[in-house]
Amino acid sequence: MNGLNIRQDGIYIDGTFGRGGHSRLILSQLGPEGRLLAIDRDPQAIEAAQAIDDPRFSIIHGPFSELAEYARERDLLGKIDGILLDLGVSSPQLDDAERGFSFMRDGPLDMRMDPTRGQSAAEWLLNAEEADIAWVIKTFGEEKFGKRIARAIIERNREQPMTRTKELATVVAAAMPVKDKFKHPATRTFQAIRIWINSELEEIEKALKGSIETLATGGRLSIISFHSLEDRIVKRFMRENTRGPQVPAGIPMTEAQLNKLGGRYLKSIGKMMPGDEEVAENPRARSSVLRIAERTNA
Repeated sequence: MNGLNIRQDGIYIDGTFGRGGHSRLILSQLGPEGRLLAIDRDPQAIEAAQAIDDPRFSIIHGPFSELAEYARERDLLGKIDGILLDLGVSSPQLDDAERGFSFMRDGPLDMRMDPTRGQSAAEWLLNAEEADIAWVIKTFGEEKFGKRIARAIIERNREQPMTRTKELATVVAAAMPVKDKFKHPATRTFQAIRIWINSELEEIEKALKGSIETLATGGRLSIISFHSLEDRIVKRFMRENTRGPQVPAGIPMTEAQLNKLGGRYLKSIGKMMPGDEEVAENPRARSSVLRIAERTNA
C-alpha cells in the first residue's frame, strides 16, 4: 500500500478486487472525501464485494483491461490518484476445486475467471487443433515438452473427452519424459491453458496502456506480478514509458527539451520483492514482484 502513496481525499482503482484484502486496506487509509473503484470479472468476487457497506466504495463486474473506459464513464479519466493490479489467479480461485484452476484438487476442467463467459478449458481442449494446444503450452507455460503433451491430450480426448482437472493432470504427467522433483509436472501446462482461456496477457497489456490516460499527474501505478510472462510485460511497459523518445547519440538535448518531445509518461518509483516474513505467511508470494511508477505531466 505504501507504493500507492495514498492521499486521504484521493480516488483509487483496485483492478483486482478478489476477496477485498487490498480494497479494505485502501479504504482504511482514505478520508471521508476519498473514493475507491474496485473491478473484478469473477462473479464470486462481486458477491464478496457486496459485504463492503461504504459510500466511498463501488464495484464493477468486468475485466480490468477496461479500466480507462470505466473511468471515462464516471468522468474520472485523468483524475485517478492510484491504480493497483494484483495479477494472475487468486488464492480463493486456486483453493476452490469447483473453479478448475488447480491440478492438486479434482474439479470441473473450467479455469474461467468469469464462468459466465467464454469457453471452458475442457471445451477448448476438445475442439482445438493439436498444433494450437502445443503452441499455447510452449508459449504461455514455457514448457519444452509442449508437443508431447498436446499429442497426449488429443489422443485422450479421442478416447473419452476430459472433463476433470485430475484427468488432465494425469495425462500431462504421463506425457512428460523427464520429471522435475521440485515441481508438479502439470504446473506449466495448467498455467498456460489458464492464461489462454482468460486472455490474461492481453488483459494486462490493455490495462497498462489505459492507465496512462486514467492516472492524474502524480498518480501511482502499482503492479504485482507472479511469473516471468506477466513481469516482462510490466517491465517493458514501464521502461518504454519512463525513458521517452529515443534520440540518436551525439544530439545534445536538455531534460526539458526531451520532456517537450512527449512519451515520458511515467517515472519509475521502484521494484520490491517479498521478504522472508511475508513468504513465510504466504508461500504463494515467493515469486511475486511489485513494480511502481508515477504519472508525469508529459
